[in-house]
Amino acid sequence: MGEIKLLDLTRQYEIIKDEVVPVVLEIMESQSFVSGPVVENFENCFADFCGTKFAVGCSSGTDALIMALIALNIGCEDEVITTPFTFFATVESIIRVGAKPVFVDVDYETFNIDTSKIEEAITEKTKAIIPVHLFGQCVNMDEITRIAKKHDLKVIEDAAQAVGAEWNKQRAGSMGDLGCFSFFPAKNLGAYGDGGMATTDDQELYEKMIKTRQHGIDMKNPYNSEHIGGNFRLDALQAGVLNVKLKYIELWSQQRLENARKYNSRFNEYRLNQDYSGPVPPHINPEGRHVFNQYVIKSHKRDIFKRKLDAAGIGHNIYYPYPIHTQGCMLSLGYKEGDFPICEKLCKQVLALPIYPELTDDEINRVADILEEE
Repeated sequence: MGEIKLLDLTRQYEIIKDEVVPVVLEIMESQSFVSGPVVENFENCFADFCGTKFAVGCSSGTDALIMALIALNIGCEDEVITTPFTFFATVESIIRVGAKPVFVDVDYETFNIDTSKIEEAITEKTKAIIPVHLFGQCVNMDEITRIAKKHDLKVIEDAAQAVGAEWNKQRAGSMGDLGCFSFFPAKNLGAYGDGGMATTDDQELYEKMIKTRQHGIDMKNPYNSEHIGGNFRLDALQAGVLNVKLKYIELWSQQRLENARKYNSRFNEYRLNQDYSGPVPPHINPEGRHVFNQYVIKSHKRDIFKRKLDAAGIGHNIYYPYPIHTQGCMLSLGYKEGDFPICEKLCKQVLALPIYPELTDDEINRVADILEEE
């Protein structure tokens, strides 16, 4: 049997190449590669998609987080509450602006920050919360909003993995003060290189981020920087590709959900019929819409399953094998192993399986068969 990749973008390209290639050629002919009408068009379309007034294209999801923190004037001596079970960029961005990340453990079922533990982490230095909508499922934003209003805190949604995800029919990126997205090629909405976006309903934050992505310069008065920013611009080539893909994202999200349901059906049926010690499928919050940027199972037999998948030529990955609070470059924060036991447990149990829209039923069943073998 052939290899099954964790993600096979060549299949997606075959579907959309007749639309993508002319867009790329038109941009090449125009020789307008940075900012400009193609970027502005994509920003407007993405804001409409998210249900926000504004969207600011930038160079990566990491830079979107940095722009958001700068826009909120968060820096030295400030604290930002977030999760230790996330991609490193979430925490790195906080440190990059001079602030201190304060960790709160996660919920074992959803992988997301445990909202019941946030308030005990708030101090007089706390300025913001960064909830991460991990793997494509939104955090309980009703609780995040309640806590933020009670304590006068700002909210930056890390929606890097959650394009199109929802909580109570509100789109990821529209519920906080700002939302931050990544268009890394492996994302549900992926560029042909790096790219990111920050969304907001606040015009003042929007205008500041427009300047921040270009070294803090107000283009009405070029070469005069109003504040420290960076070179965070989104290329027109990436914006053009992303605007083509944006037309497909609802279909692709539905296909990912259908693939997840097929996996769930297999694993849940197996659990009912045997003394089960196999994969625990991901929990889906009924209040939300999960878009499955990753399909992540849990098992104390994770490493055994990993070896089986390797032997069968089936792609997989561990998101994430190392708790952020125990990594060497984080030791100055004063955390130690045992501080966030749920995060640490998940790092030993999680395994991501192929979930991309173009997977066939035969491939899904083959993956499930491998994991159900005794």
